[in-house]
Amino acid sequence: MPTKTSLPHATGAHKLWARLASRLSLPGDIPLRLTFWNGFVHDLGPAPRVTVRLPGPAALRHFFPPSLDNLAEGYVQGHFDVQGPAQDVVEVATRLAQASVPLQGPFARVMRTRQHNRRQDAHAIAHHYDVSNTFYQHWLDPAMVYSCAYFPTLGETLEQAQTAKLDHILTKIMLQPGERLLDIGCGWGALCIRAAQRFGARSVGITLSKNQYALARERVAQAGLSGQVEIRLQDYRDLQASEDQFDKITSIGMFEHVGLGHLPAYFGAVHALLKDGGLVLNHGITSTDPGSGVAPLGAARFIDKYVFPHGELPHLSLALRDMQTAGLEALDVECLRRHYARTLTLWANNYEARSDAIRAEVDETTFRIWRIYLAGCAHAFAQNWVSLYQVLACKAGSDGQLNPTPWTRAYMYKAPLPHAPNLPT
Repeated sequence: MPTKTSLPHATGAHKLWARLASRLSLPGDIPLRLTFWNGFVHDLGPAPRVTVRLPGPAALRHFFPPSLDNLAEGYVQGHFDVQGPAQDVVEVATRLAQASVPLQGPFARVMRTRQHNRRQDAHAIAHHYDVSNTFYQHWLDPAMVYSCAYFPTLGETLEQAQTAKLDHILTKIMLQPGERLLDIGCGWGALCIRAAQRFGARSVGITLSKNQYALARERVAQAGLSGQVEIRLQDYRDLQASEDQFDKITSIGMFEHVGLGHLPAYFGAVHALLKDGGLVLNHGITSTDPGSGVAPLGAARFIDKYVFPHGELPHLSLALRDMQTAGLEALDVECLRRHYARTLTLWANNYEARSDAIRAEVDETTFRIWRIYLAGCAHAFAQNWVSLYQVLACKAGSDGQLNPTPWTRAYMYKAPLPHAPNLPT
């Protein structure tokens, strides 16, 4: 590993780093430069793309071990500064962690379950979604769709891909004019508005985020859809099946907040709210570990502490089992992992491009958390640490009237999709 000493009195830092680094097993090709407090410079590989500036010896504690949560916490708390594109920063951090962090104990892919109740879930939603509406507007598409986009040709802009995703979902559930749609976790109302405008449906969207609720209602009114779209500040557990029945139900990027132990009750509530002959589509992030283990190398610990408190990701098999237990039959399963990696990359690029405006909106810690989170999630999806599936379902049973779908998937696509080129995933 090449080392450069730029000042004659840098020997102390050199010796300290050499002593500490002897505990690690680092390869010699990590494109990282460490700049120490007294001018000592150490490159962990040729042509560094990322520079970490260490203001004092205490900052080194985040490198022992260099797990993703230790490194990220040091950065977001301002214990050291990082220069370089966010995606390069994440790749370098992953290389450090993979070389030195044991995939066991707290850094392993183990299942972690948490208790969930209405108060905790409302707090977790507010923590994540109520940063400010303006904050999200800086890097989302104009409709503020905060979930995986859909790229049928790979040539779509983010805005086009998000519209394509909404249409793909609403086409899958065979939404018809006049039907009643429930969107659980409606965000800023984009799907409900699209369902009313393009498909002629009557939509009810529910959210726990006060910021989302206020802006979604404002956007519905601006679109002239107040008589067709209703946005509620409501927990799905407070919906009464005896009073509310829906032809179609969607849940987009919401069941990650439910909790592994609560999935049967969640899908049971969906079953109770769905009319016979209706369709439900669940679009959610899943673990790629068959045991529903968390993302490795400390990544999940950082996300849980700073971004998504109490979030839990089931493996697809667990989600399907609990849907079936609740009386829902899975009709179609589609993996959109590559689509989410691309979506997150575009979000991260937007975030970098508008960093000055975002810094003016939030404090430095929040800015750093989201900068590393978006780039880190893009990396996680690209590496297949996590995935995303759309599951279309109806009520289970022998009655042929329960399943309204045609006998093939052809209805989901108005034209054949082109073959995807070989892009890095």
